[in-house]
Amino acid sequence: MTTTADHPPAGPRTGPEEITTAMASAEFRRDPYPFYARMRRESPVHRGPQGIWYLTRYADVEQALGDLRLSNDRDRMTRALGARDGSLRDISRLTARLGRVMSNTDPPEHARLRKLVNRAFTVRRVEALRDRVQAVVDQLVDRASAAGPSMDVIAALASRLPHSVVCELFGIPDGDRDRVKGWFRALGRMTEDIDKAVEVVDQFEEYLMWLVGRRRDAPGDDLISGLVATQAHDDHLTDTELLSTCFMLITAGDETTTHLIGNGTLALLRHPDQLAGLRTDPTLIRPAVDELVRYDSPTQAIVRVVAEEVELAGHTLAAGDLVYLVLAAANRDPERFEDPDRLDLTRPGNRHLGFGNGPHFCLGAPLARLETELAIGTLVRRLPDLRLDTDQLEWRPNPLQRRLVALPVAY
Repeated sequence: MTTTADHPPAGPRTGPEEITTAMASAEFRRDPYPFYARMRRESPVHRGPQGIWYLTRYADVEQALGDLRLSNDRDRMTRALGARDGSLRDISRLTARLGRVMSNTDPPEHARLRKLVNRAFTVRRVEALRDRVQAVVDQLVDRASAAGPSMDVIAALASRLPHSVVCELFGIPDGDRDRVKGWFRALGRMTEDIDKAVEVVDQFEEYLMWLVGRRRDAPGDDLISGLVATQAHDDHLTDTELLSTCFMLITAGDETTTHLIGNGTLALLRHPDQLAGLRTDPTLIRPAVDELVRYDSPTQAIVRVVAEEVELAGHTLAAGDLVYLVLAAANRDPERFEDPDRLDLTRPGNRHLGFGNGPHFCLGAPLARLETELAIGTLVRRLPDLRLDTDQLEWRPNPLQRRLVALPVAY
């Protein structure tokens, strides 16, 4: 079994260039947590190249998530990224192309958009999906079990489940789902091919315009119909906001959940004592999901831009500075979590930041939890001999995300 504690801290020091170099390295992709621990100890509020700040302590990240001076506004973010060099400037082309939705606006505009979306995306609607999600999981596990004594969890289950659920939730026709999945894959790798990502945004939005038009003519019980119905209210979504909101909700519900299932399954396979405990007591699966998010979240960091000067832990963050809120580092902070590098499915008081916090807390968190609970719970229950089937795992090269290329297992 390999755990974070088995590895020495990465790199000799945490200077600006060392951070940039480390985040591009294969060692960092394989296990970033020793490096995060070193940053928390030596430079927890760290100013790196191009004026980018890194926050790694839980208290600082939690404070920053609720501080409205740290903005998520699309236009402000685009200007800040465009002022940098290299890949950050490239990403600014994509942020400029995206519509204004609740995830890239600040209050009060954010509060208005979120309230409208909440009318359609309710907890009741998500929980009503439980039986359907379980049926999809069972079908995928049946298919994998029949195919042989091994599978890639990502390809066979973790990628297929969220895609099927989000397509059903939004009423995407069966014949279009493979094409939509191709767009999801391209957007999930946007840092690897920004030109392709911008092209995909254009194609996907054109498709969504057609789909929204169909729902106006013939409403159904899907989420797009629910969002269209909000336009009957005085404080309604504009057509542009409606299209952008559909785009945001559909894309956000796929890749992140895929890799929450993948990373969570891997963590359990590397901790046989915790896996055995879950097999003994299947009711642990609900708190287990939050511990798996804390332990190895697919969203390692999120980005904010300073709207007005901020004093934080003795440092001055100037307007226009970019700030990386390293959620994954905060979730391993020993000042907040006892023995944080240990996976503990019964961990009490697990207020992790894997779904964010404050005004921008992840709207899709209940759905992500439900899908992960049922996917991993079913694997553990139905495949008692489940085990890792490789010593070499490959991770995608995005320092803000932690995503496996594949997860081979045998059973």
